[in-house]
Amino acid sequence: MIVLVTGGARSGKSTFAETYAARLGVQGVYIATSPVFDEELRERVRRHRQRREQSPFSWETHEIPYDLAGFLRGLSFEPAIGSGERVVLVDCLTLWLSNWLLKFEQEQPMERTLEKVDELVGVLRSFPGTIILVSNEVGYGIVPDNPLGRMFRDAAGIMNQRVAEASDQVFLVTAGIPVELKSRAFRP
Repeated sequence: MIVLVTGGARSGKSTFAETYAARLGVQGVYIATSPVFDEELRERVRRHRQRREQSPFSWETHEIPYDLAGFLRGLSFEPAIGSGERVVLVDCLTLWLSNWLLKFEQEQPMERTLEKVDELVGVLRSFPGTIILVSNEVGYGIVPDNPLGRMFRDAAGIMNQRVAEASDQVFLVTAGIPVELKSRAFRP
């Protein structure tokens, strides 16, 4: 099962995704996509880890800023210790996307980044387990004032659409309240 959780900054996406993972499985594989560049981000990562460590749900954490598709392809789905399913949680896709966009900034950044998105969506479509992907909804804000910012906004919107299309469930989290969208989608 593929689950996309999206929403604005500080909307409660990560907390909801972690809680939902614990409901769906017996053990979690947490994939963090953000490289730590400064002290503020280091502190944010520390708080996220602490929240997971204090949870009764068991998390195995991996830091994968780039080769998410390759990591997911190689992930074993042997039963967790005891019995039951492991749930994979990726937090977050928009940071992963920005990693690629910045890496490719000097040479066809949009095209090459969207190739990585398509590779990931291909892996998701054949993923053997349950995966929850957290992504920011960045399209509600103002139009960025620079080309790279506009490219990021556009690439994030395209990525979210492609991942949502492949997903079984899509949640929008606003003010800590998750609403499942895919089952409510208008079908012309």
